Amino acid sequence: MKKPQRCDSVETRTVTGTRGILNRQARDGSVPATVWQIGVMMLLMNISFIMVVSFSGLYLRLELGVSALSIGLIEGFCETISHLMKLFSGMVSDFFRKRKGIIIFGYLFSVLSRPVLAFAYTSELVFIAKIMERFGNGVQASPRDAIIADVAPRKRIGGSYGLKRSLAYIGSLSGGLIGIWAIQATNNNYQQVFGLASIPAGLAMLLLIFCVREPKRFDHPAVASEAPLPPPKLKTKFSIKNFKYLGSAFWILIGLNAVIMTAKINETFLIITMQQQVQSSLVWAPLTPIIFNLGAALSSYPIGLLGDKLDRIKLLRIGIIFLLLADVAMYSCYSKEVMYLGILCWGIQLGTTQNIFVSLIAEKVPEDLRGTGFGVYWLVNALAAFCADTLSGIVAQGGEWTNIFLASGLIGLLAMGLMFPVIRYAAPNRKKR
Repeated sequence: MKKPQRCDSVETRTVTGTRGILNRQARDGSVPATVWQIGVMMLLMNISFIMVVSFSGLYLRLELGVSALSIGLIEGFCETISHLMKLFSGMVSDFFRKRKGIIIFGYLFSVLSRPVLAFAYTSELVFIAKIMERFGNGVQASPRDAIIADVAPRKRIGGSYGLKRSLAYIGSLSGGLIGIWAIQATNNNYQQVFGLASIPAGLAMLLLIFCVREPKRFDHPAVASEAPLPPPKLKTKFSIKNFKYLGSAFWILIGLNAVIMTAKINETFLIITMQQQVQSSLVWAPLTPIIFNLGAALSSYPIGLLGDKLDRIKLLRIGIIFLLLADVAMYSCYSKEVMYLGILCWGIQLGTTQNIFVSLIAEKVPEDLRGTGFGVYWLVNALAAFCADTLSGIVAQGGEWTNIFLASGLIGLLAMGLMFPVIRYAAPNRKKR
């Protein structure tokens, strides 16, 4: 049986038949300007998103009388649509070797969803606006992450993704603060807050169109692909057969990620839990995503830099530990301060685990299949998110809201147990048997 080829040297294989071997020696410079531009773009878009998500769940629950189970199903369905589009758009960007146009198309839907939500006076219109937003988010996500993998120097992969995600989380934190101001300034008018959220979304679109430049070549090849690579060709075929070239280590990691994501609690449920358990004022609803994203912002960039020096797979344990700490704090309901500490831990675990996973994908997936690899990653996240949101809705509907954290903690313990075989079979430097 033919042994899988490796891409561990600085030599890269031909990406296109007409351009020859690209970038034979990866550069180890600073984080590229493109990463900063995409990070600022995500900062602006996340300001808008958090202004919406902070109040859309409460709007459905308190104003429109939608049940907890229905909210869970709505959130799960919208997330599924988003992640399905992440797979499709990633594969399309690999096929056409173009990513920016697809990102613009996706952001257009996200931007237009804000005014639709501002005029949504029924649950059906809110549902449509959420579908538009998540559809647009799904279309742009994989090509956006693939561009960063294309331009990031080999020894700055984790740092590049960490910087991008930290800027995005800072935007989410800022969106929470602006949301507090907006709900006060509008005298608890949900529609006006949703309308104001259109402003930063529009600015993000302008930045994308006029500032972000698509790279003309890869800055580093895949460095740890274990799969035999297809022969050089003019274009990557648009086919699910490409999945076999992603590598066994990739699929092992994707399986672990699915378990961790099934333990994730949607921000909507975190917000509603805080409202029901501590009976805080409506104006403080954005405080939950503020603290959540503060934890993610503080952890994402440092863990990215640390992952560039240490074994990223083993660092996943840190994220799972914070997940378990978050569940314990939220389930106990000991005090408002302890619950907010739990939300901070939720943010830290997200910033840790997701930065590590996207960095590993950038390393392990062949360079002309990066969009596909990120698409698969987001699709699996979709299925896991749908299961998590539906499970949360069922548990909350049938008993105490805090029981959702008990279920999450049990899944987190399963993820911790799975770390041992994952380290054994997916570690980048494991010995051949």
